[in-house]
Amino acid sequence: MRILLTNDDGIHAPGFAVLESIAAKLSDDIWMVAPAEEQSGAGHSLTLSRPIRLRKHGDRKYSVSGTPTDAVMMALAHVMKDNPPDLILSGVNRGANLAEDVTYSGTVSAAMEGALAGLRSIALSQVYSREGLGDQVPFAAAEAWAERVLRPLMEAPFTPGTLINVNFPAMEPDAIKGVRVCRQGIRDYGRLRIVERTDPRGYRYYWFGLAPTVETPGHVTDLEVVADGYVAVTPLYLDLTHEPGLDLLADRFGENVR
Repeated sequence: MRILLTNDDGIHAPGFAVLESIAAKLSDDIWMVAPAEEQSGAGHSLTLSRPIRLRKHGDRKYSVSGTPTDAVMMALAHVMKDNPPDLILSGVNRGANLAEDVTYSGTVSAAMEGALAGLRSIALSQVYSREGLGDQVPFAAAEAWAERVLRPLMEAPFTPGTLINVNFPAMEPDAIKGVRVCRQGIRDYGRLRIVERTDPRGYRYYWFGLAPTVETPGHVTDLEVVADGYVAVTPLYLDLTHEPGLDLLADRFGENVR
């Protein structure tokens, strides 16, 4: 199996090295194309207003001066155009990609780009606690559990237009209770925290922060699954059409959309 590795934390990120070691357990045909620098929060953005630079770091290892989407597009349309991958793995992200995070996440968006190309694509993220800051985030949970999660996913039937989002909880591997397939959650946007501070020159600046999670009945979303000590596996669908809205709006315009 030929595997393409990418991420949004950059080619030199510790989590990318973790992903390489995980992929090595699955195949010896591994290619790496990732952003040259951190692109967290880049979402599914594409660089159109400036040229893209491609740098080779070794055999089958490249960096791109752009977004995660740029990296996947460059991999599929240029670097690997004559030998496309069978699987795309994106991550291992430093931090969770849960709930509405998937719309901001470069990690998930790289997998989205792979899904758009018709390839089996999986995003992997390591949740961390407040004690795991900077590059000191522990990836032990991802290292220990990734293969156990990936092998069943690779053997499962692939539905075109879909991708899989995996989040490993912030705990020691032996403390993890197992794997749960779950829905994408959503946070209460009204609880978004904005921290205001003042720089040494007297100008204000702001940091965005997340407030406590709002729980749902039955703990059925990815937010609660990882909080309960499980690896969260969530299938995502690229078609964002709201099916009930088709008929509702068709009635408004007197059209039949079926």
